[in-house]
Amino acid sequence: MGRVLFSVSVLALSTSSALAGGIERSTQSVAPLFEPGEYMEFSFGSFDPSVSGVFGGGLSSGDMAGSYGTYSFAYKRALNDQLDAAIIVDQPVGADVDYPASSAPYPFAGSNAEVRSTAVTGLLRYKMPSNFSVYGGLRVESVKGNVQIIAPALSPAFTNYQLDADKDWSLGYVVGVAWEKPEIAARVALTYNSAIKHTLDTTETGLAPIALNGTLDVEIPQSVNLEFQTGIAKDTLVFGSVRWVDWTAFNITPQFLGQPIVSNDDDTFSTSLGIGRRFNENWSGAIILGYEKTQGTPVGNLGPTDGYKSIGIAATYTMDNIKITGGVRYVDIGDATTSTIGSNFNDNDGIGVGFRVAYSF
Repeated sequence: MGRVLFSVSVLALSTSSALAGGIERSTQSVAPLFEPGEYMEFSFGSFDPSVSGVFGGGLSSGDMAGSYGTYSFAYKRALNDQLDAAIIVDQPVGADVDYPASSAPYPFAGSNAEVRSTAVTGLLRYKMPSNFSVYGGLRVESVKGNVQIIAPALSPAFTNYQLDADKDWSLGYVVGVAWEKPEIAARVALTYNSAIKHTLDTTETGLAPIALNGTLDVEIPQSVNLEFQTGIAKDTLVFGSVRWVDWTAFNITPQFLGQPIVSNDDDTFSTSLGIGRRFNENWSGAIILGYEKTQGTPVGNLGPTDGYKSIGIAATYTMDNIKITGGVRYVDIGDATTSTIGSNFNDNDGIGVGFRVAYSF
């Protein structure tokens, strides 16, 4: 069953900007903590979205969502019969927004934004009687970004507004509980990820003749993951997850601009359900469906998506202690109407791919 599980985990890499909050790029899974023995993995993924909208019935935004790549690393080892340790490196959030200047006179033509993050999570897991275990640890996270808004028709402040936010590191924590029944490859894991609050040094230009230096408070929101799996037949596994994220706590309001450029009216629930199967000693594969409800409330112009539906497939080749996995995922991005100008972003989608190499010692 471990080979089946491994083939599906790579699908998490082919995520998209259509996910919760418009900027989520990692589900913060703790799955490596449950790998047997000593284990290490390197993962890479990319996503190519196509996102465009129409303003006023005729002005097209052009494709404003840039392609991007992601990576992750995990190392796990058993310290003794009851205690395991793991370290996970990933990119929790990110953004690549670029409204083509050629789409003028679309109101946001030429506007762009970029967000980058890195998180390092250290975890310990303690095994208790009756197949229960508890785990927890600390997550240190960095965030930085920049935004340029060119929309003078909306406000004189947006003639050529620029926000640059320097990198900030901050600390959060993770706690969870799991139950397993190895005989049928069953496991249920419930994980809480705390919010992480950042204070970033900023420079704002375009509001005054000189650059304005200040600070920006941003909260990467708390979340809860429920991950589950169970064998249903020989070499066949059903698995899934439910993820809640407190995106209403995410807000970007620059100090001198004095108005939010990113905010969310709704928390999100993201779900997945799939089936995996081992075909022989070397090959296994899986298919997984994903869903996040369309909320229907106006969204920001820097993240004009609302929910998604997805389908993905993955395959793993096992050779001695090495496992090589590849996956591809199609995402039907939910239709959205933007705040402020009321553009309609419909019929958008994207393709993601993921690749992972793992080694068991």
